[in-house]
Amino acid sequence: MKAAFYTLGCKVNSYETEVNIEVFKNNGYEIVPFEEEADVYVINTCSVTNTSDQKSRKIIREAVKRGNNAIVVVMGCYSQIKYMEASKIPGVSIVIGTNNKSKILDLIEEYKKNKKQIVKVFDLKDIKFEDMNLDKFENHTRAFVKIQDGCNNYCSFCIIPYSRGNVRSKEKNLVIKEISTLAENGYKEVVLTGIHTGHYGLDLHDYDFSDLLRELEKIDKLKRIRISSIESVELNDKFMETLKNSKKIVNHIHIPLQSGSDTILKTMNRRYNMDEFKNIINKIRDIRPNIAITTDVIVGFPGETDELFMETYNSIKEIGFTELHVFPYSPRIGTPAAKMPNQVDGNIKKERVKKLIELSSELKNNYYKGLIGTEEELLVERYIDGYLVGHLTNYGLCKVKSDEKLLNEIFKVRLNKYENDCFIGEIIKK
Repeated sequence: MKAAFYTLGCKVNSYETEVNIEVFKNNGYEIVPFEEEADVYVINTCSVTNTSDQKSRKIIREAVKRGNNAIVVVMGCYSQIKYMEASKIPGVSIVIGTNNKSKILDLIEEYKKNKKQIVKVFDLKDIKFEDMNLDKFENHTRAFVKIQDGCNNYCSFCIIPYSRGNVRSKEKNLVIKEISTLAENGYKEVVLTGIHTGHYGLDLHDYDFSDLLRELEKIDKLKRIRISSIESVELNDKFMETLKNSKKIVNHIHIPLQSGSDTILKTMNRRYNMDEFKNIINKIRDIRPNIAITTDVIVGFPGETDELFMETYNSIKEIGFTELHVFPYSPRIGTPAAKMPNQVDGNIKKERVKKLIELSSELKNNYYKGLIGTEEELLVERYIDGYLVGHLTNYGLCKVKSDEKLLNEIFKVRLNKYENDCFIGEIIKK
């Protein structure tokens, strides 16, 4: 039996897919590229924007068309929110949401027996963390580890709390065991992922994200800890102290801003204002002056005038982020923002996205070019045309001339040039 997987969306989805790939392999399946014919196709969907829904539907239809009576499994946020729609796509065999992703093989066996479509999507209120475990991450030198799921914030634009449910955390000993095993198996960097990663421990007794980071610091063979994303309101004094004392938390942090205007932040139901956000950034830079700080920004939110957009533009410039991930606002049915007056015209959104992408490019070039001549740590991930290629601790891409035997190694490099979004360096210490 051959199985093929396709993942849309976030690193949490990537982790969940990777777990299933390992489970399928252990049960005798051959994993083939999604573009090939298979007996089973598993699509892990996303629903963060309308475009994500469209992509999810497109990929599902591709699998049905290619599969020639294959079993097509649809899971994830799109199928949680729109399970009826997903189930009506001709050729879809099994529909689950964001829970029960660890039970796909059982559902496939049930489907084989009865030859009837299975739809198992449940209310996500008060559910527990669905434990999954990985000891390797296919074709990667860094491993994602899902430590948390769900969100309690209910930002007015966001569908995710409705598709992922309440905040819930993986039991701390299981996290530590999983990451210890990955480190023993040669993974030098782990990326801690979750829907609201910094809220890890909110449902645990007297244990939080900083406590976990401090314990992970003690794993000898683990060299780097990367946080996929964390909200500014979660960066408290305890986290700052942890960051200050850590030798393994990388020199990069992703903190979503969403808007640089207090007026828009309030209507978004974000839980900070710009003064508070800037204060957090200053505290981080007091500890790590050269840290790379990236962010997410939504433009064209309902009520965003030209003046309010320029507040965002100027706030971003003042903060000096390393790079921006820019999204035009996408109304999601079921969220408060979708019903708000003063929806912004699509052409205006496109212009604002363009302006921020241009600013992002300028900020990124300024940050990375300022590092030319410095020494950084490189984790080698690939070997391409005589070059070792990987990411620096600040997530900058770098290549060095060397041989393939240094794959998955960490060593010091001197950064000599920056061109085409990549450093060219030389090894100074193996």
